[in-house]
Parts: sequence; C-alpha cells; structure tokens
Amino acid sequence: MTDHAVRGPRLPRLAELKFLAVGACTGTAAWFLLTGLMLSVAPIVTLPLLPRTALAARGLAAYERRRTGRYLGTAVPAPPPPEGDDIGAVLTSPGTRRDVGWLALHATLGLLTGVLAVASPAGVVQNVLTAALWPVLPSATTTLDQPVRSWGDAGLALATAAGYGLAGAFLVPPMARWYARLSAARLAPRRATLVERLAEVTATRAAALEAHGTELRRIERSLHDGTQNRIVAVVMHLGMVERALLRDPQSALPMIRTAQDAAGDALSELREVVRQIYPPVLTDRGLRGAVAALAAHCAIPCALEAAEELPRAPAAVEAAAYFVVAEALTNAVKHSGARQITVSLRTEGDRLTVEVTDDGHGGADGTSGSGVVGIQRRVAAFDGTTRLHSPPGGPTVLRADIPLGV
Repeated sequence: MTDHAVRGPRLPRLAELKFLAVGACTGTAAWFLLTGLMLSVAPIVTLPLLPRTALAARGLAAYERRRTGRYLGTAVPAPPPPEGDDIGAVLTSPGTRRDVGWLALHATLGLLTGVLAVASPAGVVQNVLTAALWPVLPSATTTLDQPVRSWGDAGLALATAAGYGLAGAFLVPPMARWYARLSAARLAPRRATLVERLAEVTATRAAALEAHGTELRRIERSLHDGTQNRIVAVVMHLGMVERALLRDPQSALPMIRTAQDAAGDALSELREVVRQIYPPVLTDRGLRGAVAALAAHCAIPCALEAAEELPRAPAAVEAAAYFVVAEALTNAVKHSGARQITVSLRTEGDRLTVEVTDDGHGGADGTSGSGVVGIQRRVAAFDGTTRLHSPPGGPTVLRADIPLGV
C-alpha cells in the first residue's frame, strides 16, 4: 500500500482531531481487552473468558478498519476470516493473531496520540477560562501550574492558550495521518511473499482449469444426452412425414404435429442448457432478484437476507454466486432433512459473501460429494474461499467469499 493510496483526500483539522479523539476511546477499550487477554491465559478461573475476549478484540479491530478507511479515503482490507465458526478456529486464525498485535499498538500509541490531540483544545479552553475568571477564582492556575492573580498573569494564560492552539493546528494533522497509516498497515493482512503468492496463483489456475473442464463436460453431456436426442427425434419424425406424404398425405398431419412438438422440446432443452451457462434472470433482475427466485422455488422454506439495493458485481461473479446458491439449495433439499434455510448475500470490502444456512442434521463432508466439491472449485477459480461448517446435529453453514475485482 503506497503512501499516496493511503493518504486519500486532504481532510479538515476538525476531522483529524475527531479521528484521534475517537482513537483515544477505542485505545482505552483496546487497553482493557489486552489486559483481559493477558489475564485470561494465566489462571484457570478466567480461561473461559478468553474466547469472548478474543471475539471482542476482533470486533474492535473490524470497527477500526472501517473508521480508519473512512479517514484515509481508502478501504483497509480485512484478513481472511477463520476457517470455522468454532472458538478453536478463531483463536488459531492468523487474523486473530494480527488483530491482537494491533491491539497492543492501539492500547499504547493509539491512546497516547488521542490524549495528545485532545489536550490541545482542552488546554485552550482551560487557559481561556482561567484568564477570564481569575477575579472570582483566586486560586486558579494555568495548565502549566502558574497561578493567575493579575491581568498580567491573565495575559500569560491567554498566550499559553494560543500556544496550545498553534501546537494543535500544526501537530494534530501530521500526527493523525502518521498514526492512521501505521494503524492501517497493522490492521491489513500480511502481504504474501512471492513464493506464497505464486503457489496461490498456481492452485487457483489449476482450480479454474478444472472448473472450466467440468463445466465443458457438463454442457457436452447435456447436449449429447438431451438436446441431441431430441433433434434426432425431430429428424426421424420428418423422415416419417416425408414417407407418409408420398404414400398417404392425409396421415401425415398427425406426424407433422408430433415433429413440431419434438422440435419444441428440443428448443426448450437447448434453452435450458444456455440458461445453465449464464442464467438470463441475472441480467433481468440482478443477483438479489435471481436468488430470490431460487428461494421462492425451493422445496424447503427459504428466507433471503440481502440489502434491497445490493451493488451489482461483475457478471462472472454474479453467475458464480448464483450457482453456489443453487447447488447449496439442491444439496440441502436432497440430504439435510432441514425445515428452514436462510440465504445471505452481502458485500464485505472487496468481496461478495454468500452464506447458506440450514437447520438440518448436519454432518456434511466437504471432501466428498460432487455438490460441495463443485462449489469449492467454482469459487476457487475466482481466487475465492469456501468454508463448510456442519457439525453432527447441525446447523450446516456454507460460506463462499468471492473477490469482486475479477
């Protein structure tokens, strides 16, 4: 992340003061959370508090990412979420470790810079009030602990107030930008090394090729087993019509109608194959409307959680998300024994998140079963991630995170 990208547009000093002042509050919260984490791992009595404290730390870090991103004028990316919803996955996640490291930074530097920023306007107010009210407050002193007993002393108090104001005007903006850049760098996930990234790209390319090959085989199978057979039937019926016209023209009419019906079936079959490549409903109604149609036709009661104005994503991403939901609903209907399904669509930073939850008996295995494996390959082709959490007894949660910048 370059300095130019991080700085963003120049903001007024009041916004910079507000940024550091709120940072003082969140820095105080970070100090308490850091203390709680250190105490939680020591005695056995407080060990049960560790999961809640860790989750609270991640929540505070997520809030600071949004706040720092708004101040800098650029989004601060979040580290990858834990590989599961259980607390063990949360505690061992690299993102949690990075958030705890930021917690130590914010509990010290964040709190210190916030206090220094607030001290400037507070010093101005205190010294001005001291200079104005010294006749009725004979024991009043300036922030430098200088007593004010005359108008001359009041003038010195006003000069001190001016010094606080100048210090705030010239020191708060650069201090705010410096700490915002430092905090954003610590909150963002660690940049992968070239070797790690090359391995990721290689794996993604293999997944993309596998997904592409699977899709081609599926289309070929659909055309061969369905559409081709129906077209052959049309040709056969037309041959029968030709022979009937030569032998008995009156008997050809029913055969013509049969051939016409067969041609209509072949056309419907071909349209279905095309619809599986890219559903037209995505173009007409967008991803939210398309998924709402899937939910409405699901054999199990299905609720959709998505913003009314869900931002449009690239066509390839919307198609991938649509098929993830379609496959997940099909799997749930066939295997879960669920009574209720919930589909959630939301954008988180630069990713589209699709989450399908059912209250079935659980026990789904992501390593077997073409449905889940197909979803994983389709999402991996976009450099996305898929997580399946399905303990025995349920619920089953399938989550796919697909980057929007394809």
